[in-house]
Amino acid sequence: MIDLLHQPDAAIRAVQGERLRTMLALCARGHDFYRRRWAQSGIAASQVASLDDIALLPLTTKHDLMAEPEAFRLRVPDLPLEERALWEVIHTTGSTADPVPVYTTTHDYHAYLFQAQRVAAIAGITDRDVIANLFPLTPAPMGAFLRSSANAFAAGAAVVAALPGAPFGRFGIQRPLDDAVRLVERHRATLLWGVTSYVRRLLIRAAELRADFSRVRMCAVTGEASSPAMRDDIRRRMRALNAAGAIVFDRYGSTEMGGLAQCREDGDWHNPAPEILYLEAVDPDTGRAVPPGARGALAITHLDRRGTVLLRFLVGDMVSVTRDPCPHCGRGGERVVGPVVRTRDLIKVKGMLINPALLLESLSAIDGIEEFQVVVQRQDPQDTLSMDELVVRIATLSADVAALKDRAATATVTAVGVRPRVEIANQAEFHGDRAKLQRFVDAR
Repeated sequence: MIDLLHQPDAAIRAVQGERLRTMLALCARGHDFYRRRWAQSGIAASQVASLDDIALLPLTTKHDLMAEPEAFRLRVPDLPLEERALWEVIHTTGSTADPVPVYTTTHDYHAYLFQAQRVAAIAGITDRDVIANLFPLTPAPMGAFLRSSANAFAAGAAVVAALPGAPFGRFGIQRPLDDAVRLVERHRATLLWGVTSYVRRLLIRAAELRADFSRVRMCAVTGEASSPAMRDDIRRRMRALNAAGAIVFDRYGSTEMGGLAQCREDGDWHNPAPEILYLEAVDPDTGRAVPPGARGALAITHLDRRGTVLLRFLVGDMVSVTRDPCPHCGRGGERVVGPVVRTRDLIKVKGMLINPALLLESLSAIDGIEEFQVVVQRQDPQDTLSMDELVVRIATLSADVAALKDRAATATVTAVGVRPRVEIANQAEFHGDRAKLQRFVDAR
């Protein structure tokens, strides 16, 4: 295939427009949600002849996807087998206790490998790398964990998995932090791939254990906000370990769009595969693209997908998007320009996107809890770069405090997939001078 990233912008837009028309025609044949939405809005897919017409299509929100994920699955029976066969199902946050499935066909998996090859080329990941997958095992398959293998396959790299995370289920296969340190050392990993704060925590522990991290040359971090101070701290810790390099690749992406790539540290994020993904910054109220350089809500459109298909889907971040050739590497296509600011409907804790409303509803239903508050904070308040901690504070009159704490912890894990620290407080502590209790507090 032609490397579209090195073609003129007019050529890129022409390919994207052609792919968009094909995608819309397939949705008109077998996408329950968009067929219904277009009928309600009086829109025909044939009206969208190019990217210039894409604003005719309504925006899609996360709540649309959460409410009926099965309606977003493309169903066209006469497509070739590879475009119908289900390869895998990954999950994103839902509006109930069950996360939302995102369906991937064989065609989509191959497309992701194609995207990952481009990411590797942009970021400098090669077939000589050994990737340490530091993402946690989660109750529902998490895109970041599964896609670490796909990213390694695409680059021709080796991959090992540390299997961290809070234990659940009967098998107990999650491993502690020290095991992850020794795995990196044993396999002479060159690339640490994981949630930002966990990667930092691993480097701190590696220094304490005097582990040999001399082959590590890059940290690919994702899953939560990554400030310049955090990245500088990670680089400093890599150098203190005599690592082979101190590159921090800040991977930006989502379950729904996959990963974007930086061609240099702290740079913009390239859309690595404009053949299969289109990015816009839009006014969320009007659906219109904002002027070049202005900030808007990031909307993604799948141009060549066969499983879960999303058009003008609001990821939940405020960004700028440019199509000017990159001044550093010359690549074209869309680039996301930071800072990336996440909207507040959903937030990330320990790399997991959680629904606070769902958590509060689950805790409210527990008998015996007289009052409660959920706090997201740093584990070490004196260290602004320390890992996130989810704390559930409860007041109770129950004599069996231990059982109540267990129920609160279980309800939290079931609702949002993050294990909290549960502490008991006096009911008078919650309100103070406030007339109304603030149920959810992000104190980071």
